Amino acid sequence: MPRPRVYDLDSVLDAAEALAVEGSASGVTTRAVATAAGVSNGAIYHNFGSRSELVARTWLRAARRFLDVQTELVDAALASEAADPVDAVVAAAQAPAVFYERQRQSALLLWRVQRDQLRGDDLPDAVVADLEDLQRRLIDLMIRLSTHLWDRRDGAAVDAITVCIVDLPTAIVLSRNRISNRWARDRLTAAVRAVLAAEPTPTRRKQP
Repeated sequence: MPRPRVYDLDSVLDAAEALAVEGSASGVTTRAVATAAGVSNGAIYHNFGSRSELVARTWLRAARRFLDVQTELVDAALASEAADPVDAVVAAAQAPAVFYERQRQSALLLWRVQRDQLRGDDLPDAVVADLEDLQRRLIDLMIRLSTHLWDRRDGAAVDAITVCIVDLPTAIVLSRNRISNRWARDRLTAAVRAVLAAEPTPTRRKQP
């Protein structure tokens, strides 16, 4: 007898997301998710294969949602011909706070479960490929910003963008739970503008 297929996968991912946020990723068990989503254990295994895949798929959905919001904010900042690319980097840096306002549960999941925690021998190749594709999308966004700012795609330029849209938001807003603190968000904007005030020095290539 074939195992049942879940047609509303978002309801299952919603249940897994809620369990991870309310407790921890370790609390996202197949039985707990099945009970919360109102489906059978067999249906979960039929659609996700393993608990690791279920957690990874839940995290991937949240990460895609975040990157969609971040890209939307960058697009809006660059929409006019007179746009200042610094404003686009500021918008990308403020994306975690905007995402939290729009989709709080998904935002909390991303902060509590790190990407490195998702790796496992039982993850299907398709999930691993999706994780790698998401990383490429983020790098592409960074390259896009560095190109608008300095017409550069080199490592030093992209690293400067990484400081602005990953390191600074983590240090100033996320790590201290200041996501709703206007003072902290203003300091984040000021810090990003300070970093971008000077163009990064290109990394010298080693002589052969």
